[in-house]
Amino acid sequence: MLNFELGRSSRNCDGFTRRDMLRVGALSFGGMTLAGALRSEAAAKAAGQPTRKTSVICFWLDGGPTHHETWDPKPTAPRDYKGPFNAIATNVGGIQICELFPRTAKLMDKLSIIRSVHHDNGDHFAAAHWMWTGYHGSSAARLEPMYPSVGSIISRTKGANRRGMPAFVSIPYAMTIGQRPGYQSSAFMGVAYNPFDAGGDPNQRNFQVRNVTLPGGVDRERAVERKSLVAGLDRIRRDADASGLMAGIDDFNRQAFDMVTGREAAKAFDIHKEDPRTRDRYGRNSVGQGALLARRLVEAGVTFVTVHSGGWDNHSGIEPAMKRHASNLDPAISALVSDLDQRGRLDETIVLVMGEFGRTPKVNGSAGRDHWGNVMSVLLGGGGLAGGTVVGASDGKGASPAKRPVKPAHVLHTIYKQFGIDPGITHVDRAGRPIPILGEGEPIEELL
Repeated sequence: MLNFELGRSSRNCDGFTRRDMLRVGALSFGGMTLAGALRSEAAAKAAGQPTRKTSVICFWLDGGPTHHETWDPKPTAPRDYKGPFNAIATNVGGIQICELFPRTAKLMDKLSIIRSVHHDNGDHFAAAHWMWTGYHGSSAARLEPMYPSVGSIISRTKGANRRGMPAFVSIPYAMTIGQRPGYQSSAFMGVAYNPFDAGGDPNQRNFQVRNVTLPGGVDRERAVERKSLVAGLDRIRRDADASGLMAGIDDFNRQAFDMVTGREAAKAFDIHKEDPRTRDRYGRNSVGQGALLARRLVEAGVTFVTVHSGGWDNHSGIEPAMKRHASNLDPAISALVSDLDQRGRLDETIVLVMGEFGRTPKVNGSAGRDHWGNVMSVLLGGGGLAGGTVVGASDGKGASPAKRPVKPAHVLHTIYKQFGIDPGITHVDRAGRPIPILGEGEPIEELL
């Protein structure tokens, strides 16, 4: 594997550092990570599973975004609950969001809000794991990922939408909790379904994903020689396998090899090819350029892309913090949704915006908000989901669900439904037990 380090870190209130330590795939034919995903995709097709080319772009708001100052404002609540900002109307009658998101407000007919998500847990690690997997499991006391993430499940079940592309990509880095790549990981399913790390901040002038080209000192002739050697070893292994289970491995190895030696993946990751005016519209920051890169990747055939936005653990100074966050997130969401719509891709691409929990209904003595898993909001749209809809509601102070309580598993059920993935499919964990993709809940019918 190739590692890149930007020399930057962020630390949440629990004191854990999340380094911008970037792991990306390399020219490695021994482990055959890409081949594993390709093999899974072929098996799904052979089993007659739906092959609709759906994708997901998830904005992960790491640290826990406030629902009051995003998608569930409380304009009539007492000042200590309302917070420093007002609500604004959207282009859908009766739906208001925080005034910090005017561009997103103009696209609400294409997006929906779930305002009653809850898991009642204020632990960053337990909450993040729960949102990504649909299961309570990992925690600050036990950081190891216990269950596979939604991105990993989709990667294993569906594979990439186009040969020569990874199925699951993380921008600018996979969330670093305990062990990389944290709760976006495949857990017990194996490293083949971990996210492919995009290599750094796409807003940097020298941004480059070196793993989609050959490593320095390895030319295409040497790579072909190495491929031939590995193919020869595979033939020996096949000949020794009386059961014939190794048959066909050369084809999967060739496809994985094609990603490294081909040009499609490199072109998709080359954000410098975009018109500077388009880059300006998304925002010249990590989140904005990450969203633009995500659009390029799903167009090229990636199935699930995470755009990481850090620093949302705002126990103090919620007003300046939210001005900073929204100045990046609002143009990124609006530019992405608009571009996908204009390019005819929105109906095939789910845009998901979420974090690990919400924030306390009452502003604290440091003018911030604390951890609050009792209720939060999730924004989503596209991918055939209904737009202009609000599911559920929190109470008048934003303290708990008042209508239609929704658990994280319900959100994931809805996503799997759009992919045609049976949530009852099981995978064997480290103890040899069959674990279903989701253990509770059902799709949110209002969004289907």
